[in-house]
Amino acid sequence: MTRHLAAAGGSWDWSAVVDFLPHFWDGVLVTLRVLVLGSLISFALGLVWALALRAPSRWLRWPVGAFTEFVRNTPLLVQLFFLYFVLPEWGVQFSALTTGIVAIGLHYSTYTAQVYRAGIDAVPVGQWEAARALSLPRRRTWTVVILPQAVRRVVPALGNYVIAMLKDTPLLAGIGVLELLQRARLEAADTFQYTEALTVVGIAFVLIAYPSSLLIRSLERRLVH
Repeated sequence: MTRHLAAAGGSWDWSAVVDFLPHFWDGVLVTLRVLVLGSLISFALGLVWALALRAPSRWLRWPVGAFTEFVRNTPLLVQLFFLYFVLPEWGVQFSALTTGIVAIGLHYSTYTAQVYRAGIDAVPVGQWEAARALSLPRRRTWTVVILPQAVRRVVPALGNYVIAMLKDTPLLAGIGVLELLQRARLEAADTFQYTEALTVVGIAFVLIAYPSSLLIRSLERRLVH
């Protein structure tokens, strides 16, 4: 009762923060798991899409182009609901956490694909000509000459999408994933103290995102120079 009165009076209650911390750390672990695995999926699939969009066969380029455009132009929340609620009707079912990781990785892979394409297009034409002059096989041209240069150019942009993914992780609460925001909402609903839980979560996102942005800037300076 005292805690509820304190909340009604608008005062800050440190005991509420202490009580929330065990749930907070569980939420942090889930959020970071989604972020790391989702990033890996988006980076790997994005490269696959980018290479497919440069394939000689239009029968490969067109379906991949249509698919990536569709995913990129539909909301992530709609995709989450589709994967979690519709796919089970077709016999494909995953846990909420797995669905969230796959959805966020798939969604952002369509953006990283465009980043990779820009990096590949930025490789000087002379590099392609030199590879042809040396009679390098197509696969070796990509793996040894083109991709190392392209990836080096796009690392900062990929890092920006990691931060964007972090800020989108609260959407996973829509399918029941107990990430940071959902943990805070459940705690606040139980104690009626929304200020403490939501403030701690907001600060946590800043403390995760800001060092990440500094790291991206550092990588950008090193790669450019």
